[in-house]
Amino acid sequence: MRIIFMGTPDFSVPALEALVGAGHEVIAVVTQPDKPKGRGKEVQMTPVKEKALEYQIPVYQPVKARDPEFVKILTDMEPEAIVVAAFGQLLPKSILDIPRYGCLNIHASLLPKYRGASPIQYAVINGEKESGITTMMMAETLDTGDMLDQEAVILDEKETGGSLHDKLSEIGGRLILKTLKKMEEGTAVRTPQDDSNTCYVGMIKKSMGDIDWSMDAESIERLIRGLNPWPSAYTGWNGKVMKLWEAKVVEKEYEGVYGQVVEVGRDCMIVKTGKGGLSIRELQLQGKKRMDIGAFLRGYQVSEGTVLKQLEQK
Repeated sequence: MRIIFMGTPDFSVPALEALVGAGHEVIAVVTQPDKPKGRGKEVQMTPVKEKALEYQIPVYQPVKARDPEFVKILTDMEPEAIVVAAFGQLLPKSILDIPRYGCLNIHASLLPKYRGASPIQYAVINGEKESGITTMMMAETLDTGDMLDQEAVILDEKETGGSLHDKLSEIGGRLILKTLKKMEEGTAVRTPQDDSNTCYVGMIKKSMGDIDWSMDAESIERLIRGLNPWPSAYTGWNGKVMKLWEAKVVEKEYEGVYGQVVEVGRDCMIVKTGKGGLSIRELQLQGKKRMDIGAFLRGYQVSEGTVLKQLEQK
């Protein structure tokens, strides 16, 4: 099938690899414009662009895909399908109507739940037992099109945003091949979404990681996992930012104020929360490498009664 692929981040790459590996003719790749990143602000190619260049596929990077000039470029290519995976722009009807088989989206949730930009992180943060991939027909409004196929995955008890991202990106590549085969054979079934059973999740902001210790320990532990690796959950200690990478819920109530260190041992530091305690297992001090709690306590003095503070970096 003649396909235009549209995607931008790491999540999109396995889908592009799957399409090429299965023998589909990917005639063009559309991705977001290159942007400066890191401390040096060097302009970096998107992960999808890097992969497309490896395959020697022509790459387009429109600032606005809906511009009439770019829509004409896509139209003139005469694709049979456009496959989209985390492209980063809403597509207008003028693009949705171009391909014979339509525009197909790879979405990282079991729709209709978790439409929007951050379904992976919120699945972990909200304590979902399962997540998955939905392939769907694209509509003019965000993530509202008819569903085509779904594949679920059970979340591990220590699932992070990063580990779920990697699982779902691989499933996305596999599932889109299944969906395209059905489209070609005329056996694809379009299932409208139940709008009464959906919710939208917005972009993840760095300020979300600023831990509010009045929350219950279970919610904070899920937040730590959901925001791992980015933007990470963090707190204030001794005038420095302390990122938390792993923690364990302690089902015990403690005296003191929220955020107070209530137990310190050789390999143990427990913090009081709104409900229960949180045993910090892995952390990273500002300007330092990640370390387990034992290594941290061997290098730094922390006394019971110390209070970890919300930084309120909004």
